[in-house]
Amino acid sequence: QVRLVESGGGSVQPGDSLTLSCAASGRTFSKNAMGWFRQAPGKDREFVAGINSSGIRKHYVDSVKDRFTISRDNAKSTAFLQMNDLKPEDTAVYYCAVRSTYTPDTWPTGDVTDWGTGTLVTVSS
Repeated sequence: QVRLVESGGGSVQPGDSLTLSCAASGRTFSKNAMGWFRQAPGKDREFVAGINSSGIRKHYVDSVKDRFTISRDNAKSTAFLQMNDLKPEDTAVYYCAVRSTYTPDTWPTGDVTDWGTGTLVTVSS
């Protein structure tokens, strides 16, 4: 089992930036794909971005392409989500997630083996 702890959420204005971090402990971090999901109030949890174990392959949901960047530092067992030009519709609780394999498509929540506890991002003027 992997323990995941997110940080970096907060309240910002439209157009601002935030960087979320996800610190992992437990099962070997560098062997697994990592992803970020989000859940807005009253909505289902949705996939946002994914990265393969080495950090070379990445993909994003269309709504965040060119604004969000996923990355990882395997030496520090940490994943990141850099979010630029934030919009009110980005308001959600953001979760990092472990998946055993990487695929360049939308990851079903059922494929996630470990979830973080979530960090709230609120975008409002």
